[in-house]
Amino acid sequence: MILIAFGANLPGPDGCAAHETCRRAIMAAGDLPGLRLEAVSRFYATAPIPVSDQPPYINGVMRLSGAADPARLLADVLAVESRFGRTRSVPNAPRSLDLDLIAMGDLVRQPPVPDPILPHPRMQDRAFVLVPLIDVAPAWRHPVLGRTAADLLADLPDQAIELAEIQPFRAGLDASHATGRT
Repeated sequence: MILIAFGANLPGPDGCAAHETCRRAIMAAGDLPGLRLEAVSRFYATAPIPVSDQPPYINGVMRLSGAADPARLLADVLAVESRFGRTRSVPNAPRSLDLDLIAMGDLVRQPPVPDPILPHPRMQDRAFVLVPLIDVAPAWRHPVLGRTAADLLADLPDQAIELAEIQPFRAGLDASHATGRT
């Protein structure tokens, strides 16, 4: 199971809204070599972290299956970000798309190995990752901490997160059905 978090709070390069950029990025990730898009969380509206005057984010998590080399997958994910207008300037800057490789099964990659570090080193501190992760993988356990996303979420201070008004796909359908893939 491969888990990738997504988010955006700026329009995409063609001017489309952040939620539409996220939808398109989900489809692009599902088209990466050797991967199959299995499920997509609901979209969540979240405040920027750290708190700033940026616009709110649309966030979620997608679950994919397949085999991939971690470094190659990270490069592919960064290429998808770039395709949708992501430029890396300063940390925590507003962005047209943010994709984070959260986990690849129970694989653990810790420093001093080169990127990606797995599981993502700050995922357990972010409600905008944990809440949608529960949507797509409720039984998933952090391979280092040995705790479910729900358990990790219960330990967090309150972080502003709510269901977004616009959702990724029709209710009741996972991503593979919504896109016509089986």
